Amino acid sequence: MVGSASSASSASAGEGRTRVAVARLLMEQGPVTAAEVAAELELSAAAVRRHLDALIADGEAETRDAPHRGRRGRGRPARHFLLTDAGRVRFGHGYDDLATSALRFLAQHAGPQALEDFARSRVRELLGGGEAEILAAEGPEARAEALATVLSGRGYAAATREGGIGVQLCQHHCPVAHVAAEFPELCEAETEAFAVLLGTHVQRLATIARGDSACTTHVPVTAPERDPGQQATTTSPRGRQHDDHS
Repeated sequence: MVGSASSASSASAGEGRTRVAVARLLMEQGPVTAAEVAAELELSAAAVRRHLDALIADGEAETRDAPHRGRRGRGRPARHFLLTDAGRVRFGHGYDDLATSALRFLAQHAGPQALEDFARSRVRELLGGGEAEILAAEGPEARAEALATVLSGRGYAAATREGGIGVQLCQHHCPVAHVAAEFPELCEAETEAFAVLLGTHVQRLATIARGDSACTTHVPVTAPERDPGQQATTTSPRGRQHDDHS
C-alpha cells in the first residue's frame, strides 16, 4: 500500500511538471499547435491533448484558429493554443511590485491622507453595484451573507459561518495581500466599509496580509443595529506599524 501511494504521488508530481512545461511553452512560443508542443517536448499527441484540455478547463489556456495561406483543404482547421492572463499568473508578474511602488510614491508626495482616501475609493469600486443588494438584506447576518456573495463575485472566495454570538465573514483569497502587508490602510478601509454596510460594529480577527490563512471579520448579530449606510465603528488586528512608507 505504501509503495502504491508513493508511485501515485510520483506520477502526480510528474504530471504536474509536464503540465507546467506545456504551459511555459505556450507562454514562450504561443500561439502554437498541439503538434508543435508534442514535437518540442517530445510527448505523445494524446499526452499533449490531455494537458491542453486541462489547461483550457482551468481557464489557463485558450484556442484560436490557425491562420491559413492559400486555399483551405478539407477537414477542420488547425488550432493554435496560447495562455490566458490567468495562465500567466503561475509564472509570476510584477503587478504587486508596481502597486507597492505606486502607493509608496503617493504616500511620500501626497501624504498619508491621500493614501487613506485611495484605500476608501478602492473599496467603493470593489463593491460597486453590490452595495444596494447588501443594504436590502434584513439584519447584520443576512447582510453579511449578501456581502460574502458580492465579494466572491470579485474573486475573494468569501463565505460566512457561525462564530460565537455572531457570524464570521471569511475571505479565503485576497488579490492584494502582498501590497496590503506593507499598506494596512487597505485592510482598514475595507473593514470600515464592512461596518458601514452591515450597520454594526465589526472586528477584523485575521488577515491574509498578516500571514493568516484567511481574512476573518467578526460580525455581531445581537448588538443594537445602526442604520445601514451610516458610520459604524471597527476594530482591526494590530499589524506592522508604519511611521512612513519609504
